[in-house]
Amino acid sequence: KRPLFWLSLPLLLPQGLWVKRTARRLPPAAGPAAGVVGDGSPRRLLLIGDSIIAGVGVEQLSEALPGQLARALAGKHACQVHWQALGNNGATCADLLRTQRPQLQALKAADWVFVSVGVNDVTQLTTAHRWRARLQTLLQALTEHSPQAQILLAGVPPMGQFPGLPMPLRQVFGWRAARLDDVGQSLAAAMPPVLHLPTPVPEDPSAFASDGYHPNAESCRVWAEAVAANSSQTG
Repeated sequence: KRPLFWLSLPLLLPQGLWVKRTARRLPPAAGPAAGVVGDGSPRRLLLIGDSIIAGVGVEQLSEALPGQLARALAGKHACQVHWQALGNNGATCADLLRTQRPQLQALKAADWVFVSVGVNDVTQLTTAHRWRARLQTLLQALTEHSPQAQILLAGVPPMGQFPGLPMPLRQVFGWRAARLDDVGQSLAAAMPPVLHLPTPVPEDPSAFASDGYHPNAESCRVWAEAVAANSSQTG
């Protein structure tokens, strides 16, 4: 599939430019990028990543994945969750290393770290080799910052199921996403604090935001519950 991608690139480029020009662009969610939910012993959740962490497609960040995951973890582990979101809309892994990683110094160590990155590396044609090196660097930085944390790495979603992408671009991005996700899985398997979690993509187009690209609030809730179900008590 890799040779097919590069051979088809001249044909896909005009379609990609058309999508970039015409796609509906939604803003990041409003509301504070930190909060406290639940009752019990205090725990910390750090979320770092792309538009998912910025809450694009949802009106309030508390109803996007950051707030939903904090509530799900508080419910599962009967604790009070102090959450902090470091979201960067449109970020690649290289962007997170440049802009979000320096912000870690000012934050306390977390019990859980949720990472969402990869979609923009797919669309910006990051090679698998560079993706591996950058993702490994990011995961190492997070484990150094929060050595006792469980690192919850969201898989690169199956972009071949995104209704907001036209065919054949959708299928080709789906191939690329699967390739980068394989890399993420192998890195997680070699780093015990890291747990790779496949990103669910709903079959119903109405479960997406109006751009056909990002999850809506209900999809974020379902996703958060799935992540929390796989989280460890110790963090």
